[in-house]
Amino acid sequence: MALLKVKFNQKKRVKLAQGLWLMNWFSVFAGILVFSMGLFLKIELRKRSEVMDNSESHFVPNSLILMGILSCAFNGFAGKICYDSLDPAKFAKWKPLLKPYLALCCVFNILIFFVALMCFLMRGSLDTTLAQGLKNGMKFYRDTDTPGRCFMKKTIDMLQIEFKCCGNNGYKDWFEIQWISNRYLDFSSKEVKDRIKSNVDGRYLVDGVPFSCCNPSSPRPCIQYQVTNNSAHYSYDYQTEELNLWRRGCREALLSYYSSMMSSMGAVMFLVWLFEMSVMVGLRLLHTSLESIANPEDPECESEGWILENSLKDTFKSALENLKKLGKFNQVEAGAEGAEGEEGGKTPAITTVS
Repeated sequence: MALLKVKFNQKKRVKLAQGLWLMNWFSVFAGILVFSMGLFLKIELRKRSEVMDNSESHFVPNSLILMGILSCAFNGFAGKICYDSLDPAKFAKWKPLLKPYLALCCVFNILIFFVALMCFLMRGSLDTTLAQGLKNGMKFYRDTDTPGRCFMKKTIDMLQIEFKCCGNNGYKDWFEIQWISNRYLDFSSKEVKDRIKSNVDGRYLVDGVPFSCCNPSSPRPCIQYQVTNNSAHYSYDYQTEELNLWRRGCREALLSYYSSMMSSMGAVMFLVWLFEMSVMVGLRLLHTSLESIANPEDPECESEGWILENSLKDTFKSALENLKKLGKFNQVEAGAEGAEGEEGGKTPAITTVS
């Protein structure tokens, strides 16, 4: 028994073809939207590539761009088929291509579903990428005189101001690195010498943060130096008082920004996938309803359309049998080639009569 069998007359076939033609053009615009989303995500990732580890992958944005291009191509082609199906003479040239085209549509829809899932699953890899990239970026914050790193200070500062964050996981990350350049340190000062000597790696570590960590909404002037020294500031206790520094780390802020963006893109991709599936089902019904017309010379006669010619179970069994036959056919061919090789390797005996 055929799956989802529907009876059609000429009027229904015409309406189905016209509806599919319109849906295909909507799908072309959806493909443009998917392409634009991929391009936007790629640009956003490129903007902050300096604070991302080199292992950061552009697989998702590249996949979105590719899916957008393929969607425009596939649906533009399907629109042409639907338009020509209204004329039996024009539709005849597309008949041999419809089955391979529908098979490609199935593969295409599987890829769209896979890319939609990747939009939601990219958070894990992005978390690792940001954690390592921000850690390296903070280490290079002081290298304002080093070629290739001289803009890192500006990048980090702008990032902390824009996303209202501080450090990698929090403001205390700045206590563990030397973020002040040596050119701005007075090495004749006893305080500087003591701090450098007290550190195993000979770094100048302070309980301070860059100015970009300051929260401008705080009523108190920013305390960015001696953050943990209560006696250095009047009426101050850093453990109990609400600090006027951004509490959230930049990794969390960026991860939240990109995750919400990719979740929205994933939802759009699922909607596109559902729409593409409905177009493919409609095209299959149109194809089978036109193929099953009993009398091609009478276009007004009724016909039947279906998704699968047999039930899902029978179709699955048939596919397995075909795969088994294909495997046996390959084994027979290999055996025949081996037998021919053995026969060819035999040397005929020659009898000499004297």
